[in-house]
Amino acid sequence: MSKAPIKFFSCRASTYLAKEIVKSFGSTLGKSSVLKFSDGEFQPSYEESVRGCNVFIIQSTFPPAENLFELLQMIDAARRASAYKVIAVMPYFGFARQDRKDKPRVSIGAKLVADLLTAAGVDRVMTMDLHADQIQGFFNVPVDHIFASAIFVPYIKKLQLDDLVIASPDMGGSKRANAYSRFLNCEMVICYKQRKKANHIEDMAVIGDVKGKNVIILDDMIDTAGTLTLAADMMTAQGAKSVRAFATHPVLSGPAYDRICNSSLAELLVTNSIPLKQECSKIKVLSISDLFAEVIQKVYNYQSISNSFIQ
Repeated sequence: MSKAPIKFFSCRASTYLAKEIVKSFGSTLGKSSVLKFSDGEFQPSYEESVRGCNVFIIQSTFPPAENLFELLQMIDAARRASAYKVIAVMPYFGFARQDRKDKPRVSIGAKLVADLLTAAGVDRVMTMDLHADQIQGFFNVPVDHIFASAIFVPYIKKLQLDDLVIASPDMGGSKRANAYSRFLNCEMVICYKQRKKANHIEDMAVIGDVKGKNVIILDDMIDTAGTLTLAADMMTAQGAKSVRAFATHPVLSGPAYDRICNSSLAELLVTNSIPLKQECSKIKVLSISDLFAEVIQKVYNYQSISNSFIQ
C-alpha cells in the first residue's frame, strides 16, 4: 500500500519560515487563503484538495493569540476536508511558561493549548526547545521535541574557544547547560536569581568561576533580556574573557533590543523560530529549516529521529 501524499501549508505569521522548510524538504507550499471580515474576524481556507493527504501546517504561536487561533482553524479545516493526518509544526510553542500552577487561581495555559490542539483534530505535534519538557505529557498524541543543539553545537565548535564555560541563566536551565557541557567536555556555571514578579529580577548571583573564561549562556527563549544581559554584565565584571549567548526563541519584547545592544555580550545567537522585530549588530540568526525538513522527512518515512539532534 502506498503512503498518503504529503502537503505543506503555512499560517500567515510563519510563512517566511515555512518557505525555507519546504525548500529544504524539496517541495512547495500548498495554496491557502484567509478571508477577513470588517470587524477583525478571519477565516482560513485551503485552495486545493487535502483529501487523504498528510497535511503539515507550519506556525509558531508567538503573540498575538490570533496566531494560535489561526493554526487551530487550519487544523480544523484540514480535518473537515478529510485529510489523512494533520501535523502541527510549531517551532515556537506559545504559552509554554504556563506549565503549572505557581500561585493560586491561575490557568495552566500550556495544558489548555494542548487541549485546544487536540480538540481541533491534530494527529501529531512538532516543536522545538519547549520551555518545560513536561508539556509533552499534556498531549495524548505524539510530540516530536526537537533540540536546537543540532545547530548550536556545530557553531560553538567553529568558534574554537579556549577555556570554554557553559552557563545556565537560572536553575531551571541547568539540565540543558549540563548536557552541553558534557558533550563539549567543559565546565558549567549557574546563575541564581530571585524574582518578586514576572520579568523583574530582584537579585542574581553566579555559582561557579568565570574569571579568565569564555562563557556561553544557554537558554530556550529570551523575552525582555533582563536576565541575560544582567548575567553577561555580571560575568564580565567577574573577569570573563568574553560572554556569548545562545537562545532558541527570540521573543524579544519591551526593552530587549536596547538591553542587548548596550550589554557586554559579544554576540547573541538565535534561531528563526520567531521573526526579529528590528536589527541589532550583536544578534545573529541561524536557520532551523534544514533541521525541521530532515525531521519531517524521517517522520513521514517512519524513521527514528533520535539521531537528528543532540539532547
